[in-house]
Amino acid sequence: MKNILTIAAKEIRSFFVSPIAYVVLTGFLLLGGWFFFNLLFRFNSLLTLYSSFQNPQGLQGLNLNEHVVAPLLHNLTIVFVIMVPIITMRSFAEEKKNGTYELLLTSPLTVTEIVLGKFLGSLFFVFTMILLTGIYPAILLFYGNPELGMLASGYLGLFLLAVVFVSVGLLTSSLTENQIVAAVTCFVILLLLYVLSWPSETTATLGDVLKYLSVIEHFSEMVKGLVDTRNLVYFLSLILLSLFLTHRSVEASRWR
Repeated sequence: MKNILTIAAKEIRSFFVSPIAYVVLTGFLLLGGWFFFNLLFRFNSLLTLYSSFQNPQGLQGLNLNEHVVAPLLHNLTIVFVIMVPIITMRSFAEEKKNGTYELLLTSPLTVTEIVLGKFLGSLFFVFTMILLTGIYPAILLFYGNPELGMLASGYLGLFLLAVVFVSVGLLTSSLTENQIVAAVTCFVILLLLYVLSWPSETTATLGDVLKYLSVIEHFSEMVKGLVDTRNLVYFLSLILLSLFLTHRSVEASRWR
């Protein structure tokens, strides 16, 4: 465990000595803030409109979770599809390019320690990004009355989605020494997982299969407050599969 934490700490330090980390954090917070205040402004506009026309039915249909929290979390997942590949692309690819990958593989560290250490390092950075968005639900709780259960399940879904994305990014980085190739490959895989359910309405036979394989379908259920074992098993399976394949990829490099 000590070796895993040592590698993770090294990864975290390497993030924050690079300007890319600050560019990613700044861009993420600017986009998140723009999404949040735009959604909040639209919600307040609808609230004012329905109040002025004395429309109780419209007012009853307005709630912060449906009109602010859910679309905000969905927008953040799209940002993650773009930014996580940038964050994880250097994990193994940079080591290979700099010639330190062989030193890492010939060290007393096990492949499991190497993979988990780098995984936790990248995960820490992405979790930091998510935690910084905590100001948005804090504002809603201070000025409004969102449903706490749906808010909590939505953020749990966002955390699980982030873990899946990071594990996929780690896998693609382990397959190449070119960081751009790693980032593009990761982006394509994440985008595929995101849009996989789109043709499900027109392909009745494969519709249910495509919906189950799509990451956004499971995430959407959690945003609605539905936390069941089906969704948790899906996320956990993707994480374990990606880490297993990363382990095999690194292990294969060690024996070449």
